[in-house]
Amino acid sequence: MAHRTSPPFRADHVGSLLRPKELLAAREEHAAGRIDDAELAAREDEAIRQVVRDQEAVGLRSATDGEFRRASWHMDFIYQLGGIEKVTDSSLKVQFHNERGDIEFAPPSLHVGAPLGLEHTIFGEAFRFLQETVEHATPKLTIPSPSMVHYRGGRASIDEDVYPDMDRFWEDLTAAYAEEVRRLGELGCTYLQFDDTSLAYLNDPEQRRHVADIGGDPEHQHETYIANINRALAGRPEGMAVTTHMCRGNFRSSWVASGGYDFVAEALFGQLEVDGFFMEWDDERSGGFEPLRFVPPGKVVVLGLVTTKRPELEDKDVLKRRIEEASRYVDVDQLCLSPQCGFSSTSEGNELTRDDQLAKLALIVETADEVWG
Repeated sequence: MAHRTSPPFRADHVGSLLRPKELLAAREEHAAGRIDDAELAAREDEAIRQVVRDQEAVGLRSATDGEFRRASWHMDFIYQLGGIEKVTDSSLKVQFHNERGDIEFAPPSLHVGAPLGLEHTIFGEAFRFLQETVEHATPKLTIPSPSMVHYRGGRASIDEDVYPDMDRFWEDLTAAYAEEVRRLGELGCTYLQFDDTSLAYLNDPEQRRHVADIGGDPEHQHETYIANINRALAGRPEGMAVTTHMCRGNFRSSWVASGGYDFVAEALFGQLEVDGFFMEWDDERSGGFEPLRFVPPGKVVVLGLVTTKRPELEDKDVLKRRIEEASRYVDVDQLCLSPQCGFSSTSEGNELTRDDQLAKLALIVETADEVWG
């Protein structure tokens, strides 16, 4: 067994990182009109330089900008697609759960009111800055998968006058994504990740009921999503590694869905044309490792065994035992290790400190070194 020379790496991470207090303060000042766009960008730049140094210092071989320029892991991207309008009076409330109870969150929603298209390279400038900032690590860009444009609102959030036919919707959406991927390749992006909560959510019978309620096809929706991600990636540039990350919701240390990956596993591993799958397995809500039996040769699964939801540091021996357990279903050489999710999918962040975050990332690097050498 050896180090991996291309992404995903043996020790890797999902993407978002806790926002420093100074950055959150700068955002508030900007919202209140006390500092201008240029000053906010300068403060973001400084925070990103520091967080990239942190990632390289713990020995990670991939580095992100922590998603520091975003408020939300997905909506900041989706709202920049041509044809999409922001809907703020969203009645689509999402129930997040944690050990202490429920949090109701009504995230801004979207409406497709015009033909979809790519008007500019989304996050292109952000990626370029990251590229210039890293010293040793591979710069990684995370964007929401095309499924995320469809999942929460379904047919109802897409204007029937614009798209009487859903096939045209998917055609235009995947074409916009394919163009984005092409342009990111031109910028030199060699590590791209499509974040896709829907592929994990659909394992939960409650979520499949939600899909049925909004007029979707709960039995086959994951297959539609997989086919369309493949279309978006069909022309991807030579030398670009693409991964997907699937979690069951992450907001202020709480979650949405539960259930193992069994419902989607066969189609997911057998059909989705990505190089690696970041999957969460940090607690019993995620089910067992049995779905890994469907992983074909050449694909890599990044085991999200270290939780970003709680500050307590995992036990290294327990992590090694769990990697061993997973390797009963798929060759250990096809496995890597990471946190189960980002640390801060929205700017609010999870309930742990930046020191806790660094300790967890360092533990992942150390454990991976001991397991894979």
